[in-house]
Amino acid sequence: MYTKERISTQFDLAPAASAPELMAGPTAEAIPTITGDVKAFAIDPQIADTAALLDATGLGPETSANCVLVSGTRSGEERIAACMVLANTRADVNKRVKKILDVRKASFLPMERAVSESGMEYGGIGPIGLPANYRILVDSRVAEADELIIGSGIRGSKLILSGPALASLPTAEVVEGLANEIG
Repeated sequence: MYTKERISTQFDLAPAASAPELMAGPTAEAIPTITGDVKAFAIDPQIADTAALLDATGLGPETSANCVLVSGTRSGEERIAACMVLANTRADVNKRVKKILDVRKASFLPMERAVSESGMEYGGIGPIGLPANYRILVDSRVAEADELIIGSGIRGSKLILSGPALASLPTAEVVEGLANEIG
């Protein structure tokens, strides 16, 4: 509960289900699919990037999970995944993600495409409300976290939920070793 307590001293937390204005449309529509408590809070869009938010709140990188969109093709079929990794790790795109997607080469989804397909803002993209054809790969460390800050689909807010709640998304797959430690 440390993250929620720390955030609540600086920002007003609201149940996400009752604050659709704090999320992108697809995110707000998908909130009911999550098992568990999800809170939303407004932020200055200038601190939407993970490092800026963590600096502003004094929280550590283990309290935040980033959503990285990756794609690759196999036999002409495109495969896309949203990789949820802690802010102190990096998705292992060249080995682990590539193997899971069963593609020769995995690359980050271009920003313009990620924004247009997700219906979310760059810098605010999160796993909740992504297109149904996107696999959601959740690093096991993310799935085990008590509380996490993730993107709400817009730069002007964030969501807080537990790792198990995130792993409850209908298309989520918990993956051991999806990310590597930074440094």
